[in-house]
Amino acid sequence: MLCPKILAAALLFQSPATLLYAGQNPASFPVATTPLTLAEAESIALANQPRLQAAQARANAAAARVRQTRSAYLPTAAFNATGVRVADTGTSTAAGALTTSALSNRFAYGGQLTQLVTDFGRTSALVSSSRYNEQAQESAATLTKAQVRLNVRAAFYQVLGAEAVLHAAQAAQSNRHLVAQQLNALAQSELRSTVDVNFAEVLASEADLAVVRAQSVVAQQRAHLTTAMGVSKTITAPLAESAMPGPLPPAPDALQSQAQSQRADLGIAEAQQKSAQQFATAEKRLQYPTLTVGAAAGDIPFRDHTLHDSYAAAGFNLNIPIFNGGLFTARRAEAESEARARSSDVAELHLEITEQVRNSWQRANEAYQSLAVTDRLVAQSKEALRLARARYDAGLGTIVELNEAQVNETSAEIAVADANYTYLSRRAELDFAAGLLN
Repeated sequence: MLCPKILAAALLFQSPATLLYAGQNPASFPVATTPLTLAEAESIALANQPRLQAAQARANAAAARVRQTRSAYLPTAAFNATGVRVADTGTSTAAGALTTSALSNRFAYGGQLTQLVTDFGRTSALVSSSRYNEQAQESAATLTKAQVRLNVRAAFYQVLGAEAVLHAAQAAQSNRHLVAQQLNALAQSELRSTVDVNFAEVLASEADLAVVRAQSVVAQQRAHLTTAMGVSKTITAPLAESAMPGPLPPAPDALQSQAQSQRADLGIAEAQQKSAQQFATAEKRLQYPTLTVGAAAGDIPFRDHTLHDSYAAAGFNLNIPIFNGGLFTARRAEAESEARARSSDVAELHLEITEQVRNSWQRANEAYQSLAVTDRLVAQSKEALRLARARYDAGLGTIVELNEAQVNETSAEIAVADANYTYLSRRAELDFAAGLLN
């Protein structure tokens, strides 16, 4: 968020300058008058953000891979048509793979059917692994959605905070110019010195510069909001103020248990760990036999006279692995090691989530407690400015004293805006850490 001290020191800048967005003349922008709410900004982002669209496409791809793996359960069928013209005759062949060691003139067509009977659970484990991968991609899409919402909220609050600072800068600017005009009139009547007038004019110029800088910050934050929403045209609509959330929970414990059950990144890690376990099971079953059955049938309308006019065959194949140089053993060891690593990743993520929720709660609690302090600071600084102005008007104070009171009052106004929107931003971060933005 914005730094009150730095901005307050600079916060006394330019006459009502026209705010330019994206380097374009404001006349080229249709000015939107309907306020944009946070809910509307999130809705636009969820519909347009390319990151979310990519995550959803990957989830669809993972679902297609499940269907690919399940296809091993179903029979495969193929149609073949074969035609041969050779110089030597008297030998035979038929369509597809049903051939002899020689060739003869013929035209044949037919079909083949192959069906897996059992591979002793390897395909079943592969299907389960693919399904868990699909769940991981779905959780990744959920995580991306939560990140998009968090980015929009952070950018939305940053724009509101920057505009609050701009309003404070413009108010300080108007006040500085008014003081300079009053002192100039008094100096012409020889009631004030030209030194006071020159000092006031310097402060008014500083106020002009602060407005220019504050306007630039607003433009930059609006550009950031535009990117967060996934749109290309700069957002020029006024932003609706967001209601302040209620007090924080007294402790982060309830949020921690909620995060452990709802965090999408934890869902990704757990699904990947289960997928790795199932894949390790599938690799273990590589050493088991595989039984398939097959059938072929067809017709030979043009053939050598020694051949029959049709053919049909059926059979089975039992494949029993015996030795392959330790390939299957190595693949099994690799898959089991990966599954153990995934389990450790899940355990580590549980610890990280606990820490993230705790830290987010502490940061939000700090921001919440600062709200009352900054409100009190504003009241005190306004009273101090009133007294300093009265002393200066009575000839008891100096222009330096008045200026210091003005800077302090402006700094307090910025601190209030910064505290409000910092709290909103940190509450959004806490909601994300607890898995509430899914």
